[in-house]
Amino acid sequence: MTRQTNQSVVEEFIFVGFSREQRTNQYLFVIVLCMYLITLVGNSLIIIAIHIDARLSTPMYFFLGNLSFLDICFTSSVVPQLLVHFLTSHKTISFSRCMTQLCISLTFGSTEFILLAAMAYDRYVAICSPLHYEVIMRKKVCIQLVLASWTGGFFNAMIQTGFTMRLEFCSFNTINHFACEVLAVIKLACSDLFVNEISLMVAGFIILLIPCIVVMLSYVYIIHAILAIHSSQGRYKAFSTCTSHLMVVTLCYGTAAFAYMNPKTSNSLNQDKILAFFYAVVTPMFNPLIYSLRNKEVKGALSKIAGKCISGGN
Repeated sequence: MTRQTNQSVVEEFIFVGFSREQRTNQYLFVIVLCMYLITLVGNSLIIIAIHIDARLSTPMYFFLGNLSFLDICFTSSVVPQLLVHFLTSHKTISFSRCMTQLCISLTFGSTEFILLAAMAYDRYVAICSPLHYEVIMRKKVCIQLVLASWTGGFFNAMIQTGFTMRLEFCSFNTINHFACEVLAVIKLACSDLFVNEISLMVAGFIILLIPCIVVMLSYVYIIHAILAIHSSQGRYKAFSTCTSHLMVVTLCYGTAAFAYMNPKTSNSLNQDKILAFFYAVVTPMFNPLIYSLRNKEVKGALSKIAGKCISGGN
């Protein structure tokens, strides 16, 4: 199926996916469906807990609620289609739908990286300047940081999608991936990729490297401030408020950096596919588990929700 310009170009793409074996795909369907449901339920519960528990009306949980919402949106831009393709033999997507998926997933993914840097700044202020915390991290500032994260993510997605759409895809239309991920798509193009590779390098610097530097600098000051606390109990309490965020940052930045900071066509496509699956499917599932298991306030709020549900059921 082709559309005509100055030459014939592909109008739809075919995904390779993970396996051509039907039984393997059925097993993968069950596994990914369970992971997706855990992601939806876990992140939704955190959002609900933050909204109904007054103890969680702080900047840290305001950012956490936004992170949970982003995780739901990000994984939902990929997983439903992946589940359908596990059960079908013809894994196709139109060019327009592919570009739409690419833009949407890039928006949510890029926004999350910037938001994690804002969360690190919040922890820095809370631990290094506790007396000025309420003034610095007032509601207006928190909203501005979230809006800045969304704006940065949206513009990055629009730029990358625009540069991808300008490429010519002449004949080969099989994507060695499970979704329209920008690195996998541009490798099919028969036109020059110089502009795309430069734009991805710049995006990697702005969306990944700069926020990562902000996170690292924040934690350098945080660790220095924690070590200055004389009480071991005080040090533990201060650091415990950061461990969940630090674990999530390691998962998100680590996997994405491997995939995006060296966007050359010689990269292993299978490796890119596995990394993409990890940060698009696995990480959003782990985030609510990490925050709920390591955070007493969140566990308390979730227990309250569970108690209300049980009492309501009786």
